[in-house]
Amino acid sequence: MDKDYLVEKWLKDELNDAEKDMFSKLDDARSNEYIIENAEYFKASHFSKSDDFNTFKTQYKSSKVPVKKLNGFSLLLKIASAVVIGLGIYFTFFSNTSTHVETLAGEKSVIELPDHSKVELNALSSIEFNTKNWDENRFLKLDGEAFFMVAKGKIFDVQTKSGTVTVLGTQFNVKQRENYFEVRCFEGIVRVTSDTITRKLLAGDVYQILNGKFTQGKIVASAPKWRENRSEFEAIPIKEVLSELERQYNIQVTFKNININRLFTGEFVHNNLENALIAITLPMNMTYELSSSNLVIIHGKEN
Repeated sequence: MDKDYLVEKWLKDELNDAEKDMFSKLDDARSNEYIIENAEYFKASHFSKSDDFNTFKTQYKSSKVPVKKLNGFSLLLKIASAVVIGLGIYFTFFSNTSTHVETLAGEKSVIELPDHSKVELNALSSIEFNTKNWDENRFLKLDGEAFFMVAKGKIFDVQTKSGTVTVLGTQFNVKQRENYFEVRCFEGIVRVTSDTITRKLLAGDVYQILNGKFTQGKIVASAPKWRENRSEFEAIPIKEVLSELERQYNIQVTFKNININRLFTGEFVHNNLENALIAITLPMNMTYELSSSNLVIIHGKEN
């Protein structure tokens, strides 16, 4: 006979003698009797009665919260995922050997590389390199201007947005600004590649691409002038000259009634703004106005 049917009749006190005998033989009969015997001692503030046993059974089942079981394979997957994520975090935060160095306007900095090569950064410039296996892969990225004193060893590459410079051991200067890419070799041999133009430079050679036009020239200096706090130019548009003035003095320069493509040859100092402005404007027949602490207006002479 169905167990649920017996329990239902037992709850209604409708069991006959034969059914009572069968009910007493159920595994949980004594537990059910104990519950009923002791229930009369408890009272609730509100009593809710089920219409019948089937309704009670349905409500009971619907109130049960399902328990999600994890099989062994799912558990292993979760553990493996946690391990992978943990390793990813470790290698991202603890094994990152990349070094980034940058300068602010008016600031210069000297960086020593793992092989004791040295890099001098000009104002508003940056380099990035990886110290891991540096002796086997001497490679760095440059944005701005820097002077390099490279220790002899394996190939040394400097990558910029405008081109790549490759050397073994030498001294050279790389300048990469908007529409302006220049490499000056002061010692040894330098190979420069930009787009389809590749040249091998010896000491005293200059490789320059300005506004898309390539030229190659000569210098007699033994080092770039900016290392001595002076900026030097030879037939460079005045716009580029004033941009360098902004970097060295952390100022803003605006123009009035001037041709920004006029070529300038000369230099200015980095430690005296008024002297620098005079050195730039006087040869170009221009005037300047200091309107605030960080704003300079350059005026052209009216015809």
